[in-house]
Amino acid sequence: MAWGPASMTSLRVGIDVGGTFTDVVAVDAASRAIVARLKVPTTHDAPEGVARGIVEGVRRLIGEYHVAPDAIAFIAHSTTQATNALLEGDLASVAVLTIADGPFAGLVRRAMRFAPIALGGDHLFIPRFFDVDVGRDEDVVLDGCAYEEVEAIAASSAFGVDDPQLEERIVALARERGFAATSGHEVSSMYGLRARTRTAALNAAILPRMLKTARMTAQAVAEARIAAPLMIMRSDGGVMDVREVERRPILTLLSGPAAGVAGALLHENVTDGIFIEVGGTSSDCSVIRSGLPQMRPARIGGHRTMLRTVDVRTIGIGGGSLVVVDETAVRDVGPRSAHIAGFRYASFTAEDELEGARWEPHGGYAACTTRRGERVALTPTCAANLLGLVPEGAFARGDERSAARAFALAGTALGREPAALARTILDVATRKLRAAIDALIADYRLEPATLTLIGGGGGAAALIPYAAQRLGLPYRLARDAEVISPLGVALALVRDVVERNVADPTPEDLVRIRREAREAAVLSGADPERVEVAIEIDPRRNLVRAIASGATALVERAARPAASPADRLAAVAKQLCVEPAGVACIGAVGAMTIYRATKRLGRRDRPFLCVVDDRAVARLVLPEASLLQCDVGSLGAELEGAIEAATAFGDVGRVLPDVFLIYNARIAELRGLTAASQALALAREELSGLPEETPLAVLLSAPTA
Repeated sequence: MAWGPASMTSLRVGIDVGGTFTDVVAVDAASRAIVARLKVPTTHDAPEGVARGIVEGVRRLIGEYHVAPDAIAFIAHSTTQATNALLEGDLASVAVLTIADGPFAGLVRRAMRFAPIALGGDHLFIPRFFDVDVGRDEDVVLDGCAYEEVEAIAASSAFGVDDPQLEERIVALARERGFAATSGHEVSSMYGLRARTRTAALNAAILPRMLKTARMTAQAVAEARIAAPLMIMRSDGGVMDVREVERRPILTLLSGPAAGVAGALLHENVTDGIFIEVGGTSSDCSVIRSGLPQMRPARIGGHRTMLRTVDVRTIGIGGGSLVVVDETAVRDVGPRSAHIAGFRYASFTAEDELEGARWEPHGGYAACTTRRGERVALTPTCAANLLGLVPEGAFARGDERSAARAFALAGTALGREPAALARTILDVATRKLRAAIDALIADYRLEPATLTLIGGGGGAAALIPYAAQRLGLPYRLARDAEVISPLGVALALVRDVVERNVADPTPEDLVRIRREAREAAVLSGADPERVEVAIEIDPRRNLVRAIASGATALVERAARPAASPADRLAAVAKQLCVEPAGVACIGAVGAMTIYRATKRLGRRDRPFLCVVDDRAVARLVLPEASLLQCDVGSLGAELEGAIEAATAFGDVGRVLPDVFLIYNARIAELRGLTAASQALALAREELSGLPEETPLAVLLSAPTA
């Protein structure tokens, strides 16, 4: 089929740049069905870098699937470039321009300086520091930077968060002189002078390389006559316009793992659980709670930065991990993988090729050598295939007979029965997975009784079913698990985050920060009419965070078929692991339907409210929440009383509930409130312009730990 204007279909294109392959998928924007998928080799060593592989993927998509360029409503890619640059020390030479004046200028400049940052291997990031006296010697300093062959500039001033004019002036001058340049306030709006300066310097260090790739890729997309602006995956699971890379490339750090989490959220529709993306070499473990990925501040070389990323715990176990053996036993599994070491998988080798193979561990790894001299390894994927654990049709499904022949050789050499040997390999892999899972459960105070493991990635079917069984946890494998990352890129929303350090924020402070976040998301490419903003208040850290997200305008024009009431009810039952007969509909607002169900946890029944959208996606699950139904006109009179009724009292005093406003197809989140007046002000801002008769549902729930 040709995909163009005549088909009345808009496509979302996602590209995930992996270590070995660059995966490309095209998704119908309305139905979210995959209409195309392909792989091209990742071009690390090309003169254009990974951009060549991205461009080749786009060209093949258009040519092989007959996609009309104007049918593409959204196109985005993840990137490993920022992460790899930091790990490998492939950085530009950086000058940090410290801007200060007044009697405490010396003290301020000392506060901006930081120690060398240890990166991957033996690499150190050591920028040069130049002091700038305000309004006097900017040109002289920039001349010095040119003489020192500096490639990128990071400007930082003590009060850049509140008044960025000095930083903006230096950046503008530097760019006029041909430097790549960034500043402290561009990477973070939070206080913390040294951490902000450090983050800006790291941002500058990857800026020239990232600019080259971003511009080359954007040019190729434009030359292909694709009207949709090119988007880049962020480290928090959203996307931003490629032009933002010219200011903040560091926001793409860890965008690869973030793409997998976005796929779990948006394609697999995970609301709560631990998502494990299993590749050939490693597995990325992350928590999804109430439909949101969990975030943490990124640390680079042991140093704190102002960058928030999806909290991903990476372990050196994957579907292709090599098995370390001695004369009699399995000693370890991983971290080296068969692909990286140049081995073939036993389960993906034809059985007749293993005829006459000899057991011959290479470098201590469990392997045999074929008559043609090819090295074939035993891996967790081979073990799972031998035991018949890999479902039919899964990407990790291989030839059980080939696996059996290889394990027979290994069993004879090690004095072990083949099936027992396979279970030992999977047990070792499971122990490593368990360590990461236990850490996430402890860190996020998850309830094991309600926990589900969700497997994604090409190796998911090899590890997750066995591990879940051994750990006594329910699991499911994501649909299209092997392309979950490019699907996450294709379906991701434009996102931007504004954070401010504000002690005891007033309602006016919250409204202002919310507007800033909305404007930032629009600047990053979101449709102004479709932006949603979630507010989080952390009174312990005097922190207000506004997270704005929304789709691009071209995508929002796509029609969306509505799910049936039966499908929505089934989605609730699946999410809560209860029988459909125990689920009751208690209200509907716009495209949202609200259900109540009771789930047995331990010795008591616990009530849950679940909000499902018109696509049968569980958007919000809250335990022991209360529901207020009203309209826009009457909200002010009823919300304050509802908040007061749901307020708890404990050792730390009054604890206000989290508030969720539900209307039309939106959910506005207000978390960490310290006063009902804050909720009222944000609600008025959120609902401004709506007719007073617009129906609303308000859910109030105890704050999440």
